[in-house]
Amino acid sequence: MLNLDNFYKARYVLKSAIHKTDLVHAVKINPECDVYLKPENLQNTGSFKIRGAYYKISQLTDEEKAKGVIACSAGNHAQGVALGAAAHGIKALICLPEGAPMSKVEATRSYGAEICLVPGVYDDAYKRAIQLKEEKGYTFIHPFDDENVIAGQGTIGLELLDQLPDVEAIVVSVGGGGLISGIAFAVKSLNPNVKVYGVQAAGAASMVRSLETHKREILPYVSTIADGIAVKEPGTLTYDICSKYVDGIVTVTEDEICGAILHLLEKEKVVAEGAGAASVAAVMYNKVPVKGKKTICVVSGGNIDVTILHRVIKRGLAKSGRVSVINVELDDQPGNLVEVASVIAGCGGNITSVRHERNGDSEKINACILRIVCETRDDEHVKHINDELRRKGFKLI
Repeated sequence: MLNLDNFYKARYVLKSAIHKTDLVHAVKINPECDVYLKPENLQNTGSFKIRGAYYKISQLTDEEKAKGVIACSAGNHAQGVALGAAAHGIKALICLPEGAPMSKVEATRSYGAEICLVPGVYDDAYKRAIQLKEEKGYTFIHPFDDENVIAGQGTIGLELLDQLPDVEAIVVSVGGGGLISGIAFAVKSLNPNVKVYGVQAAGAASMVRSLETHKREILPYVSTIADGIAVKEPGTLTYDICSKYVDGIVTVTEDEICGAILHLLEKEKVVAEGAGAASVAAVMYNKVPVKGKKTICVVSGGNIDVTILHRVIKRGLAKSGRVSVINVELDDQPGNLVEVASVIAGCGGNITSVRHERNGDSEKINACILRIVCETRDDEHVKHINDELRRKGFKLI
């Protein structure tokens, strides 16, 4: 059973190991509510995971420490365990899914841990870690389904109430459920009036599915850019806590996550990974009922691979209407391309590429398709350009 005293003990133990990340007022995320960010992307190891991992390791017996520790992770828990083990002079072996971002793999290695890459996703790494634990006798550090890990993550909840006592809603990304379990238990124990909402990627909605069916569900597969919350099955303990203390869990799409990452980067000067930006995406795209409320989004991590970030920015630009693809069917004759370009330029669009191809499906023999990519301001700007092209008699495909 969780005990609030353990959360306060965790806060004391972690005092010398973590940063107390300051809240950031982020008024541009959603004008209909008063939004603050809890930037755990600025935490040691780049995510909140150091809190639970470090505290769990600190509470091990001497016998458990002597065995060495083993953990499984998509990357962030791995770094937390590696750093926590190094701080306590303990050997650490980390099982990571082969698809984990290289930046997370190398960061984990840099903290002194041994690495075991496992084909598949987080759940496959978990099975391998349990197998090695049984074979070698390691002490297993669970990434979320553990009372001391949850207490460590829950220190964020204590900080939030100290930093913004009149907070009305807290929005948290959910994978296995350790973070939201800790925050929800701490916050609801001290102020039951505060709403706590969870957010999962639509391609990895294991906790959402479990709460719908009132039993823990195992997804056949997960697929999301938010690798930190790509978990097939929620924990036993975390499922029970979420059932009792969380006010609702919603999903966000890949495009919405990308849009949130781009917004955080461009407007708030915050670098977030997919899992860290999911909470912001839920507020940006009105997935949670926080209109008019003083709301905190927990940005749980910032360990995003730069190659993935490049793709995310492109996706985010398209989602926010900053890049538009316009397909125009027109007669292939001199002057038409110039006229189309003039309409777009007159509307303030900036053409970055044009592709011309014959249209074999058209009734007109001399018809062609212009595929135009242009930079735009937002969705309204895109609509204005399309409307103006139609008004000039051009056929949009």
